[in-house]
Amino acid sequence: MSKKMKYILIVALLLIVFAALVLAYQFLGRIPMNDPGTVGNTAGNINNAGLFCESEGVVYFSNPLDDGKLYSMTADEQNITKLGNSAVRNILAGGKYLYYFQMIASGESGLGYVRSRNSFNRCLKSGKEITSLTTDVVVSGQLVDNYLYLLTAGSPTPVFYKLKIDKSDKQVLAQYQINPACARDGVIYYNGTQNNHYLYTLNTNGDTVEELWEGNIWYPCLDGSYIYYMDVANNYRLCRYDMNQRVIEVLTNDRVDCFNVGGGYIYYQRNSATAPALKMMGTDGSNPTVVAEGNYTNINMTSRYVYFQEFGMESSLYHCPLGSSSYSEFNF
Repeated sequence: MSKKMKYILIVALLLIVFAALVLAYQFLGRIPMNDPGTVGNTAGNINNAGLFCESEGVVYFSNPLDDGKLYSMTADEQNITKLGNSAVRNILAGGKYLYYFQMIASGESGLGYVRSRNSFNRCLKSGKEITSLTTDVVVSGQLVDNYLYLLTAGSPTPVFYKLKIDKSDKQVLAQYQINPACARDGVIYYNGTQNNHYLYTLNTNGDTVEELWEGNIWYPCLDGSYIYYMDVANNYRLCRYDMNQRVIEVLTNDRVDCFNVGGGYIYYQRNSATAPALKMMGTDGSNPTVVAEGNYTNINMTSRYVYFQEFGMESSLYHCPLGSSSYSEFNF
């Protein structure tokens, strides 16, 4: 074989290897898309800071006993594992990834660590391969199919936009407050914040907005055919609206600071100058029961437990079995 032919062969082989490396990089770096109907977390959890998120039998949570760092455990609170070194909230899960808002620098160095103070990140469910998707301060975020819908603390006004999970295709949808927490089947349900507090829908297939009901609501949570909400016009009492029958039901006349609904139960904080308490009841308002006297917040639910914190005590964490009024400190 002549020297010229050897040279041509070597160049050809190098080109083939280079092309293979490029294709491998593109393939390995590609973020797989989620199944249709994917939603990152429940509205009730996100509206309570999104400190817990359950996916495929695993609970991912912000651990206040370790400065809010990311942990995982099974739904029965076994196999507790530390996944990261940053304080997190607004935890979402979809496919093989987690998404969360990082509130402080990680303290780590080297490849794979995000050092920005404010960062909304994507990582594997193992906590590895952290990628910063935006450094905006995320007030509330939800994963719907293959897009993150994020309400951010813009300046001078809030900015609501969507961003694809591979960090592409950012589109600003509004420059006012839209809370994307409540979502199902590709539709986001939210209360108005401009001229009224009506119930609106955002169909993520085209991002079209529709007025659904002329209520006066705050923090809508969808459970079955019902929208649970705080009744703004009536001292923030808790009600539900049957979207099929178009009927309003008053569940309690207590003034409500925060609530969560799921598994046939509602847990909520009663606002009272003389008798504040965390309470529970059925989703129809039946059997109201005091769980804990005092002021509590950040009520998060999984399939088996309810978690909450004492107001003003960020290092506290309590839990009770879902459906129970018996609670204890969460220690491990």
